[in-house]
Amino acid sequence: MRVSLKKFIVPSIPLAIFLVGCCFILWMATYVVTRYSAVTTQDTSIVESLQSIFLHNSILLNLVCIILTLLNGFLVAQINNRFTIIRTRTFLPILIFLMLIATWSQTHVMIGSHLGLTLFILALFYFFSMSRDRRASEQAFMGSLLISLSSLLITPLLFIIPVCWIGFIMFQSFSLRTFLASVFGTLSPWILYLAGMYLFCQGFDCRHLLNFNINLYFNYLDFSLPELIYAAAMCLVLMISLVGKYSISHSDAIKTRNKLNFLLFLLVSLLILSFLFKAQFISFLPIIALVYSMLVSHPFTLKQNNFYGILFIVFCLISIAFVISKYFIL
Repeated sequence: MRVSLKKFIVPSIPLAIFLVGCCFILWMATYVVTRYSAVTTQDTSIVESLQSIFLHNSILLNLVCIILTLLNGFLVAQINNRFTIIRTRTFLPILIFLMLIATWSQTHVMIGSHLGLTLFILALFYFFSMSRDRRASEQAFMGSLLISLSSLLITPLLFIIPVCWIGFIMFQSFSLRTFLASVFGTLSPWILYLAGMYLFCQGFDCRHLLNFNINLYFNYLDFSLPELIYAAAMCLVLMISLVGKYSISHSDAIKTRNKLNFLLFLLVSLLILSFLFKAQFISFLPIIALVYSMLVSHPFTLKQNNFYGILFIVFCLISIAFVISKYFIL
């Protein structure tokens, strides 16, 4: 029997709505059993102020995060269509992204993480448009500015800026001009933020901003057995997908290969940061979901054979099983 993903790659409008609705059902299924009291705040004062508005109304907070997730899903589609990261139109990046976010219940009340992801995606639009242009100072400035703005919500994202400089080299757009533009773009939001806090907040001490609370200790006992199995399964799906991606990378344009390599390097960097800054681990998850969905969707879309069709079904079943497991481990 042949397993085909064609209907999922280019679904009809009713099917696309149905698939998004299924992701919404997954989201609601996790909402029923998830306790949010431990994850309603984040470290930055801006995010704490935002979340304090919804602190005692988890339904409203979930609704806001759903809207932001749908917006980010739309931006995922636009970035793929504009820069042909996958050399055909496909619905899979959106579907996989929505499914991951729907499954990761801890992110459902992290409004700062979803806003940070929106800024992050917009920054990628600027960075990806720099390809082979060493005079793209405007794009370097705006992309770094948006990353810096997102770091006001998730402070460790500042460490993504050097990763972006390596991306400039991958895109063959690194020069003194783009580097300085990126530095000024990074500094601008923080200078304005610190100046505002100094002028309007009495007793403000900027030294606490430098306390990133790096923690190198990892204890697998902090996670439940279903979480460990799910994480291992997702890593296995990713590794198999990367093998498939590189097996057909010769068919991609050089620009596309550079973008895919940058996304893989970005994913590794995000995983390292999420383990270094365990207090902000959940904050990184939406951005990790973005990069993961784009990398995995590449072979799922372009290698239309039984193996990858079955692998996609396995991915979906693992996500559903993980949600169901939450009802047995409270």
